[in-house]
Amino acid sequence: MRAMKKIVILISGRGSNMQAILRTAQDEQWPVEIAAVISNRADAPGLIFAAQQGVPTIVIPSDAYPDRAAFDAALQAAIDAHAPDLVVLAGFMRILTDAFVQHYQGRMLNIHPSLLPSFVGLATHRQALKAGVRIHGATVHFVTPQLDHGPIVAQVAVPVLPDDTEQTLAARVLEHEHQIYPQAVRWFIEGRLTIVDGIVRIAEVGVA
Repeated sequence: MRAMKKIVILISGRGSNMQAILRTAQDEQWPVEIAAVISNRADAPGLIFAAQQGVPTIVIPSDAYPDRAAFDAALQAAIDAHAPDLVVLAGFMRILTDAFVQHYQGRMLNIHPSLLPSFVGLATHRQALKAGVRIHGATVHFVTPQLDHGPIVAQVAVPVLPDDTEQTLAARVLEHEHQIYPQAVRWFIEGRLTIVDGIVRIAEVGVA
């Protein structure tokens, strides 16, 4: 029997990707424990959902610390208290220090609403519409110190329609995020992901 894995999820808002992961883990009966959902905002709606699912919730208010390093140190202590195998960023709206990222190297995932390396940073859907691209999407990747970079685990492509607005494009991309992020997390907990020369390799079931 595969060993139980532990995950900590970080959110800043409603955490829709967190919700998708929790639902999928339950529906598919993953060998996983969601050890905690942590937010830097006490008013994050996602905390309510997590608590309703019986997941412990923690608030580390970012405005309670004098600088980014102090906040990251407090956040790291809260995460490490659960000794997770994987840290999942699910709409966590903080730029993390290099030291924090390196501490979780190879065991922290993020999802970004674009086909990386295109359109890093914020307002990705606005960037895509302004650039006139025909294909947009989302990317799950391992987190590295360089913002919105790191070895790519999964991507999904979404067509950009002639009458798209930022809102309609964002909504369509988000639907697909809710599919590929749980899938990528499941690959990790199944031990199927390895990074070779900066490229993620996905083992077939039963190979890893």
